[in-house]
Amino acid sequence: MSEKNDGANRDATKRSARERLQEEREREKARDRRRRTLVVSAAVVGVLGLAAVVGLIAANQGKSGDTGKAGPVVAPSGATGKDAPAIRTGKDGARSTLTVWEDFRCPACKAFEDNYRTTVHDLEAKGLLKVDYHLVTLIDGNMGGTGSLKGANAAACAQDAGKFPQYHDVLFQNQPPETDDAYGKNARLLELAGKVEGLDTPAFRACVEDGTHNSWVGKSQDAFRAGKFRGTPTVQLDGKDIFADQANPLTPQKLKEQVEAAAKGASGAGVQKGAEGKASPSAGSSAGPSSGSSPGSPAGAKGSSPAAPTDGGSRTPAKGGPGGTPQG
Repeated sequence: MSEKNDGANRDATKRSARERLQEEREREKARDRRRRTLVVSAAVVGVLGLAAVVGLIAANQGKSGDTGKAGPVVAPSGATGKDAPAIRTGKDGARSTLTVWEDFRCPACKAFEDNYRTTVHDLEAKGLLKVDYHLVTLIDGNMGGTGSLKGANAAACAQDAGKFPQYHDVLFQNQPPETDDAYGKNARLLELAGKVEGLDTPAFRACVEDGTHNSWVGKSQDAFRAGKFRGTPTVQLDGKDIFADQANPLTPQKLKEQVEAAAKGASGAGVQKGAEGKASPSAGSSAGPSSGSSPGSPAGAKGSSPAAPTDGGSRTPAKGGPGGTPQG
């Protein structure tokens, strides 16, 4: 009996050992599965995290209006100012300077242009006023689309062809509704070029299609943002915002009077200085320009800063900027 019991005990011991070994193998397999799961999960999380970062960067670039920065910066022919940020019309020797920040999709910019266009062109023709146009992409950033960018590039291409003033006016005269990104289509921009005699050439078409000046427009938008302007249009006469004084709103007639007074004041100051110099060369006092004739404070302005036009429309606010933009 004892031998049988011993045999049974040995068999039981062997089975128990095999079972323990099997259980250990199962536990090891389970640990391997968990390790593989963790590795795969970590990889997936890493990929998703990278995708999220890339997506965030792309989103921020879109909000910043950086779509115009691809490629080298190619300024249009005759562009002026530091890093050539502006397109100038009128004669360089003109006494007064109008600085205009505009977006071809901006309704308030169209209102300003429609009301002041004739006066500005007349003053330019007389050699009394020069205008520095800075083209920006504010509406693209606020509403989406590419019409501001492509319209500005096309206008810069027209500058290369010596047709900027005419094409600039055509774009504003045919401006689509703010929500309609019609100028985001090159075909529409080329169609409008047909309204300007001699503009629709192979060179102009290539410039528009290639986005030759896109990066230059992007730099102009950066300068607009750095300037912390309230919106478009931002219009300055000799450095002073014409929308600033709502109590004494500027009109096209007042603009004309101020520019003409500045020109007369500068001329009169020169004559006065020369006459006084001959009359009393040893008087010990120097005769300067007449009061109010310095740049930024045109003679005849009577100390008042240029104000918003009564019929110029409201200013389109910069995204994230303060509300309550001036009403024209």
